[in-house]
Amino acid sequence: MNITKRIAIQGYPGAFHEIATRCYYPKEVVEIVAADTFHELVEVVEAGTRADGGLMAIENTIAGSLLNNYQLLNDSELSITGEVFLRIRQNLMALPGQKIEDLKEVHSHPIAIEQCRPFFKKHQHIKLVAMEDTALSAKRIREGELTGVGAIASTLAADHYKMDLLAEGIETNKKNFTRFLVVDKKAPVIIPAKINKISICFSVPHEAGSLHQALKVLADYRANMTKVQSVPLIGEAWRYIFFIDFILENYNDLSAIMDQLGRHTAGLKILGQYQEGILHDS
Repeated sequence: MNITKRIAIQGYPGAFHEIATRCYYPKEVVEIVAADTFHELVEVVEAGTRADGGLMAIENTIAGSLLNNYQLLNDSELSITGEVFLRIRQNLMALPGQKIEDLKEVHSHPIAIEQCRPFFKKHQHIKLVAMEDTALSAKRIREGELTGVGAIASTLAADHYKMDLLAEGIETNKKNFTRFLVVDKKAPVIIPAKINKISICFSVPHEAGSLHQALKVLADYRANMTKVQSVPLIGEAWRYIFFIDFILENYNDLSAIMDQLGRHTAGLKILGQYQEGILHDS
């Protein structure tokens, strides 16, 4: 008997978060638990009553990092237990029987609209309207039976809400990827052979060379740093928390790395230990 895994996402059925979730759990029965905001997503996973885990976007190759999500993770009780990379394809859809020439408006998330704006230069009669979510835009069109209105969303959203695809892959930049983190309230099961990526955070003294000393520890152990992101340290003017992801050649080096980092940093914390993610296509 397959046990249903309840995964909280920011967004609605058909959102890219759902596609990423199903890519990460290809062999499991997954129930999507919708959250309006990332803050709500974290609260739902922490409560543990409605969801068994969560999946949240953390960075995009075009829009950059979601800084608030770094803060949410640091302030939460959650651990990062995995990641998935998704190629984002934006598609124009509408209720069945309509053509692009019939559309007066197209609704979507503002980032999706910006990714597709050059496409609509060829269709000047269409007004682009920013909404909270890509999939929600398609959902509202279906529920309201709105003719003359299209949405920019995923092919999964088109399937969910029985919309016709009028144009596929309308995003300008085809190297549009989003990285999603898998989060869980439970402590992860550590299997060294399956772990090669570590996410940590820390702050350093406001002194010359302090960050260099910390990063040198990673270099000395040949840890491949794949991401470094700074966010303001609340309550401390001009000081920052650094969020760093790195890949280890030897998991057994982690203890020594953390010990040495602790000598040069403050608030050192492991946010997650997991296996490097795989790239999927939406």
